[in-house]
Amino acid sequence: MATDYDTPRTTDDEIGEDSIEELKARRDAQAGAVDIDEAELAESLELPGADLSGEELTVRVVPKQADEFTCRRCFLVRHRSQLADEKKGICRECAA
Repeated sequence: MATDYDTPRTTDDEIGEDSIEELKARRDAQAGAVDIDEAELAESLELPGADLSGEELTVRVVPKQADEFTCRRCFLVRHRSQLADEKKGICRECAA
């Protein structure tokens, strides 16, 4: 939200003097200020089964490091500090 630093500041006493009707009117005015572009929102959604054959991914894949393990429950690669049970091979989140 933009702030106009040239306007005089209000004191705490002045803020307390605002009536409930004025506060409600301000709230209603600010609630209508949100502008949602429905067309832009619809373009950003991916439909299931959409043809993505023309898309190309550019992701750098790094192999598992010596200080990492793959959890046997959630299959995420985690750092050894997250290992909860070495025999089961599960992370702290899955053990909880």
